[in-house]
Amino acid sequence: MKKGWTFLLMIVGLGLVLYLQRGADEKQPANGAAIKPALTVTLVEPEVRELPLTILANGTLAAWQEAVISAELGGVRLVEIQAQVGDRVAKGQRLALYDQERVKADLEQSEAMLAEAEAMLEEARANAGRVRQIIDEGALSALQAGQYLTGEKTSLARSKAARAQLDIQRQRMRHTEVLAIDDGTISARAATLGAVTNEGQELFRLVRKDRLEWQAEVTASELPKIPEGVEVQVEVPDVGSLTGRVRKLGPTLDEQSRYGRVYVELPGAYDHGFKPGMFAHGIFLLGSRPGLTLPRSSIVVRDGYSFAFRVHPAPEGLARVEEVKVSLGRQDNDLMEVLGGIEPGDRLVLNGAAFLGDGDLVRIVP
Repeated sequence: MKKGWTFLLMIVGLGLVLYLQRGADEKQPANGAAIKPALTVTLVEPEVRELPLTILANGTLAAWQEAVISAELGGVRLVEIQAQVGDRVAKGQRLALYDQERVKADLEQSEAMLAEAEAMLEEARANAGRVRQIIDEGALSALQAGQYLTGEKTSLARSKAARAQLDIQRQRMRHTEVLAIDDGTISARAATLGAVTNEGQELFRLVRKDRLEWQAEVTASELPKIPEGVEVQVEVPDVGSLTGRVRKLGPTLDEQSRYGRVYVELPGAYDHGFKPGMFAHGIFLLGSRPGLTLPRSSIVVRDGYSFAFRVHPAPEGLARVEEVKVSLGRQDNDLMEVLGGIEPGDRLVLNGAAFLGDGDLVRIVP
């Protein structure tokens, strides 16, 4: 009895195996290859479009010109400081003031010395005039006459020296006021209240006209492609962007980095919150040129290389994809220029390419 049950179970198990095998065979195509579940995709064809020609670069903001305002008066104490770092000043505005009392005393002394010299000159001229009238009559010896005439010349020289000294003292009095030499913003202050400075000592630095420029660094191959006057879009992270123009190309390359420098004017940079020393990146706008393009979503990057998926017809209403390596060029928003790997008229996967592999089957939707 036990053997009969065992035989019956074997028959049932064999039948179940044959049934399952038959079902699996029915799901396979005639050629024996299993069809993978198809991913639903949309297609796109490459298009020729105008793309901008640009050069990207990084650089630093700097003053167009920074003027140094130095002391023109030595040995005198500073009694007022009237400008601070960040102040906007106008040409001729007073920035600092020296003690004028000592200079005023020297000025008054020079005025007195000039008055004395001019009085002596007037007397010497009168004496010399009388001598010239009687010199031919023999009333005076040649020696005496020469002394009077020489005295006139000496008095004239002393008068000129006194006048020159007075001019110097007047100039010193003017220099007791430290004035801005141009419109701009104070970028540095070395002047200290109560300090006795030396002539030529730096007191202030001034960003002339509040003009800033972007000093971009570009490669040796990029430098000849950038013409003077071309438009540049400059952006400072977390501050803003501004449109400028190329003012000048640097004549040399840096010996260490081998980069060249491009100077870009930025009108109104201070008003946009730009400051000297800020890092900025920019785009040189060099025009446009046509190129074969694809949307960014159709490009997949794997192992440092870019790929697209070309579609070929397949049985049962499906399509098979071919992984194609492509080389990329310029980009414009969501468009990528394709330099090689595909041709116009190719049908390529638009969305979902990141989930595909070479040879996969897909279902196409309009």
